[in-house]
Parts: sequence; C-alpha cells; structure tokens
Amino acid sequence: MRKRHRCGILFLWVLGILCFSSIASGIDLKKKIIRTKLKNGITVLMLERHVSPTVSLYIRHRIGAFDEAKGESGAAHLLEHMMFKGTKTIGAKNYAAEKRMLDAVERTGDALDRERKKGPEADDNILRDLTAQLKKLQEETKQYYIPNEIDRLYTGNGGLDMNASTGHDLTTYKISLPANYIELWARIEADRMQNPVFRDFYTERDVVMEERRQRVESSPTGKFHEQFMKTAYQVHPYGRPVLGWPDDLMRLSPAVIRNFFQKYQDRRKTVIAVVGAIKPRETLKLLEKYFGCLPSRNEAPKVDPVEPVQMEERRVEVFFKASPMMMIGFHKPAAPAYHDYVFDVLETMLTRGRTSRLYSLMVTKMQIAESVGAVNGAPAMMHPNLFTISARPRHPHTNAELEETILKEIEKIKTQPISDLEIAKAKNLLKMEFLRGFDSDQKIASNISYYECIMGDYRYIFNYLNIIDIVSAEAIKEAAQIYLTKENRIVGVLTEKKD
Repeated sequence: MRKRHRCGILFLWVLGILCFSSIASGIDLKKKIIRTKLKNGITVLMLERHVSPTVSLYIRHRIGAFDEAKGESGAAHLLEHMMFKGTKTIGAKNYAAEKRMLDAVERTGDALDRERKKGPEADDNILRDLTAQLKKLQEETKQYYIPNEIDRLYTGNGGLDMNASTGHDLTTYKISLPANYIELWARIEADRMQNPVFRDFYTERDVVMEERRQRVESSPTGKFHEQFMKTAYQVHPYGRPVLGWPDDLMRLSPAVIRNFFQKYQDRRKTVIAVVGAIKPRETLKLLEKYFGCLPSRNEAPKVDPVEPVQMEERRVEVFFKASPMMMIGFHKPAAPAYHDYVFDVLETMLTRGRTSRLYSLMVTKMQIAESVGAVNGAPAMMHPNLFTISARPRHPHTNAELEETILKEIEKIKTQPISDLEIAKAKNLLKMEFLRGFDSDQKIASNISYYECIMGDYRYIFNYLNIIDIVSAEAIKEAAQIYLTKENRIVGVLTEKKD
C-alpha cells in the first residue's frame, strides 16, 4: 500500500510539472491573441504563430439546429451541404440562364412535394410525370455550372482539412492553407456568405436522407442516442436531431433554406479565427476588405424555450439487432455555471483512464462491462444540458447489472469521502487534455473560435483551469446531491432484437 501511494505521488508530481509548463504556454497564448470586431459586427480572432508557413482558418456561425423552426428540423445541416454548391460567380458559367432553370426546378420540385404530402391519396400519374420532369430539368441545369468548384479551388492551391459541421449550437467551416493564400480563402468565403447558389437542391436533400438512414436508421448507436435525447428533452430543441426528423426533411424546400440562410446575415453571430504564419495588421485589412463590407441584419432576440423541470424518472427502451448498451443522463446547468466545472472533474474521475472509478470497477475488477464512459455537456454546450454515463455489458452480463452498479457508485459519491489523491489525479488529467488542444494551429483556431461563440469570450478557456483548481470534494458531493437524483434521471437501454 505504501509503495502504491508513493507511485501515486510520483505520478501526480510528473503531471504537475507538465501541467505547469502547459499553463505557462497557455498564458503566453492569451497575451498574443488579437480580438477585434469588423464594422459589421463579425468577431475576428488572430494569432501569429510561425511554426510552419501555413494558416488555419475557421468560420463559425452561432447558428445551428437549435435555431430551426418547428417542422423544419434538419434545415441547418442541409444548408451546410448547400453552401458547398458554389456562388453566383464561383462555378457559374451563365448565372442569368441558370437562375431561370433553377426557378423551374424549384417550381417542379415544390409541386412534387405537395403531391407526395397527400400520402395514399396522391395521384401516381402526377407523381411519375413530375418526377420525370424534375429529373430532366436538373440535367439541363448542369450545362450552366461547374460542380465542386469550391473544392477544386482549395485543393488545387494546397488546401488541407477542408470540412464543415453542424451541431445544435454552431455551424462551422474550416480549412488549412499555405499562408500566402489567405486572400483566396477570404474571397471564396465572403462570396458564399453573401451569394450562395443552392444548386442540386433535391439531389442533395436525398443525400442527406441517405446520410440519416446510415447514421441513424441503420445504426444502433445513432438510433439509441436519438431516442434518448428525445426522451430527455420534451420542449427544448436539444431533443431534436441535428440531421432532422424524416418527415421534416422531406418538407424542406429551397425557400425554407433561403429563409434559414438569412440568419447567417446577423454578423454578430459570426466568429472568424486565423492562426498561423500571418502578419496581423495586413491580415486584418484583408478581412475588413472582404468580410467587413458584407451587409448585416440584426435579428430580433429569440425567446429561448425552457425545458420544464423533470419531476420523475424517464425511461426509454430501443430494440435493435445489435449488442446491448445503456445510458443514464441527468439534467444540469451549462457553463459558465460553477457546477459545470464540477461535472468536468467528476466525468474525469469516473471514467477517464483505466484507473478511473467506473472503468476500474466495471471493466477491470467486476468484468461486467466492455466499456464505460461519461460525458459532461450532451448533446451541446450553450444551453442547459446533460451529464451522461453510458456502458456496454460484457456477455453474459446485462444492462440491468450495469445500471445497478453505476447508480450504487453515484450514491457513494454523494455519501462517502472522496480522496484528495483521486481529485488531484482527475484535475491533472483534465488539465493535460484541455491544454493539449493548443499544440497546433488548427487546434488553437478551433478552440478559441468555439469558446468565443459558445461563451461569448474565448478567454473562458484561460480562466477555466483556475476554477478547476478550486473544485473540492464537497463541491462534487453537493453537485451529485442536487442533480444526480432519481427524479432528474433519464435511463435508456438498447435491447438486442431477436429474430
């Protein structure tokens, strides 16, 4: 026991040295980041960092699935897809002629959707004729544009890691380029932030439907997660899937997507991060030239829907021909509430690493689980969210055994002493993981733009470690007693479907 204690102290000592070095590096970064606003309200974050002759570029919009209107779930994600279809100049051969064709495509597509909505009463002949007409018009439209022109421009000029993503809170567009191609990026991105053309709309809508089938309908994890969140959130938009409900997706039209795109024009919701081999003054002039002139409209403040306080345990069971799994979730406040920091420590203490509480107990010692993991902040971070614990049973053990074991361990958190060593180890692991997010241009650009959007100030990340330091055993107990209760609990199980 004495030898094990000495090893633990040595481990913490090494971690402490590494953390001190990382914290010092983080403080240095904080001093070097330049934060400013363009004249139309866009926030710009810049960091000069000459590690390589490249630059990482992020554009984040504080707009996501949360902002969709009822019956239009999936709009934010479909818009992200459409933003890669080019603009009135990028990819266009003859936009005036193309616009006439696109209008005809939209009229035909709308008519086809209206007929489909009739369900069993739809006229098969009308459906067949409209489908054929839509296909013909879409083929004719192809003569007026060059597909994938944005992708070609980037990859042909050394672009790497070009990607986009949509979540409940944010939509993100990112790329890394040689530093001397920043102006190319600015021209492309400013153009598609103002003049996107939604080409191949109905084809892309089918692509998204197929994406949903693969990631949700045919995926046990995807289906289970979707139903769990639907059970946890009965009013708040966090209960809607980012990919959208199938019926909503098939109702999305070019007009709906154009209307949703208007939200992008509230420039106060846009953050641009530029990190790499730059000259900040020259870069800022460039950003002002291309992005600062974009017209801005300020949307009226939205009244956020409030999820009613949960008064009793909720349970959901999903049947799928797959290995079983389970999840337990609890409603909790979002950052920067103090208890959110506390749950970060608890998450690490419970499941991060082989010596964490639940992993060492359920996977190593009892051998009843294949895996176990906790997440603080599901499914997103901007609004009150969930603390979740999920696990997969090891055959022949069951979901019920895992649930019982996890709930017993939660009760121990509430009632039994938590050692200083356990908390110190969790904090140091958390700090190390957090600060590893600053070892590349791309990670820095991602982190500072993310927290600027979510928290309203990227500097949250530099104060974060100070607050983590003061989290105590009593604070963990208090948070567990307040939030990890039966009436605030959601339990989901994925049960193997038998033939």
